[in-house]
Amino acid sequence: MIQLTNISKSFAKQELFTNLNFKLNSKNRIGLVGRNGSGKSTLFKLILGEEQQDSGEIGIPKGYRIGALKQHLEFSEATLRDEVALALSEDYKWDIYRVEKILFGLGFVQEDLDKSPLSFSGGYQIRINLAKLLITEPNLLLLDEPTNYLDIVSLRWLKTFLRNFDGEVIIITHDRDFMDSVTTHTMGIVRRNLWIIEGNTYKFYEQLSANDELHEKTKLAQDKKIKELEEFIAKNKARASTATLAQSKVKQLEKIERLDDLRHDATLDFDFNYKDTPAKILMEVQDLSFGYESDKILFKDITFHLKKGECLAIIGKNGKGKSTLLNVLSQELKPLSGKVDLHVSTQYGHFGQTNINHLNLNNTVFEEVYASNVKLALPKAKAICGAMMFSGDKADKKISLLSGGEKSRVMLGKILAEEVNLLFLDEPTNHLDMDSIESLKTAIHNFEGSVVIVTHSEDLLRSIAHRLIVFSSKGAECFDGTYDEFLEKIGWEDEEDTKKPKEAPKKSEHFMNKKYRASLIKARNKLLSPLKIQIEKLEKEIIQAEERLKKSQEELIKLSTSGQNGELSILYKEVALQEKFVEESFASLERAQSEHDAITQEYEEKLQE
Repeated sequence: MIQLTNISKSFAKQELFTNLNFKLNSKNRIGLVGRNGSGKSTLFKLILGEEQQDSGEIGIPKGYRIGALKQHLEFSEATLRDEVALALSEDYKWDIYRVEKILFGLGFVQEDLDKSPLSFSGGYQIRINLAKLLITEPNLLLLDEPTNYLDIVSLRWLKTFLRNFDGEVIIITHDRDFMDSVTTHTMGIVRRNLWIIEGNTYKFYEQLSANDELHEKTKLAQDKKIKELEEFIAKNKARASTATLAQSKVKQLEKIERLDDLRHDATLDFDFNYKDTPAKILMEVQDLSFGYESDKILFKDITFHLKKGECLAIIGKNGKGKSTLLNVLSQELKPLSGKVDLHVSTQYGHFGQTNINHLNLNNTVFEEVYASNVKLALPKAKAICGAMMFSGDKADKKISLLSGGEKSRVMLGKILAEEVNLLFLDEPTNHLDMDSIESLKTAIHNFEGSVVIVTHSEDLLRSIAHRLIVFSSKGAECFDGTYDEFLEKIGWEDEEDTKKPKEAPKKSEHFMNKKYRASLIKARNKLLSPLKIQIEKLEKEIIQAEERLKKSQEELIKLSTSGQNGELSILYKEVALQEKFVEESFASLERAQSEHDAITQEYEEKLQE
């Protein structure tokens, strides 16, 4: 497998990695996390040979093939078949059967083969790139933000595909739910090095936090010890009677391996500026319709009202009209018919993919944020810039010099500066890292006003959405319930369902299906029952073991300043054994949970059939 040994990489004055080491094992599916700018994409480029490390070695076995999924959608051929055939090697140049086999496996049908690649939706265009990649039969998939530009249906398909991929995967994505549903391990670039654990991002960050806390407590005790030694040496080195003792303390001080201060990266800090309102209903929508052409109506007769404190999510495939609906609701576009009534006290902020173009390119970041609310005190406006990661001189940077992601943060900063009780948010998680998305999620939870949001993030939907507007082949329809309730009661329509309506089963078939369904449920429960008992037992053992470990770590910190080296050595070994037990228990829990999830999914598919 791939092995990285003592890899270091810098750009100008920015040091990304120092003596980084990593080994990829068979069948590992790894989620790579880290703050924006920490070097995740650079690490991919090093593995692919697109960048060169400053020092260290990258070992790749002979014949081991690495494939990277391209985000850019550039097609040159007239038909889907010919476009994918471009990826065939010289030895298989005319093997069109291989092309068709992979395309059919990715959900394309016979009639699609002669269509133009440009005629497909964004999600299916990503599948075309994936087909071109799979033609090369890679052992390892490197996926850098594969969820960008994919709609929610394509995301769900990609999850299933990656879980079943027969090889290794390393994936970078800001979508935490997507990553956790696909990966076996989480690996992070932390303080210029790599740290990896078996398990999901929540386990990774919990363990990282616990490690940091122990490090800081140990460093505090070490600093105290060092100070005591330095004070003793200063007082006694000049006296003849104590000079020898002082010299021994000097040697003791020199032997201490000093712990570094932990560097904590900046995180976006969201806190929406709520404007109080007496209104119980902030927006009423009646028979709303819109289309750019009379024969191409994107949505029609949408009717709903939005209460204070509610979150309405607009979901569906790309190109159906979700962002357009948001622009109509925010009065950036005029409807063909119907009306949008806002309460007289309603003040709204709008974050959209298109209104980033409204930024004044000649303004600085600070000027643009302050222009949103000139009543703000200057220190408050500066604080908002800092919360959007434009602290100090960065706030004086011109808008024209910013990247797309930085401009998005400026738009969010402008909304934070405004006094609002209604938020319109179009894919606000784009360009944000995981920690910043968690901060945004918390801010939406705490916001006392109302929210209308367009998002493909199932994690965000489950967390904040009270009601939905769902775009499907039938148009846009309101759903009075949460996202999980939507999946349970309606769910996403399959491609086959839209092409061939299923016939209702006959009575005899219905009886047999009912009987078969009962047998499936019985078989499933028989397999799941012992796993549930095992999972509950492991969870209980882990809680107890972590409590014991915490006490041992606290005792270790106390002993580290006492000079009782014999007891300290024994306790170090005990703590190591306890940590190993916790780690092995987590691994057992992960395996049991994975087996439980696999059985549940297997029987769920059989029950659906």
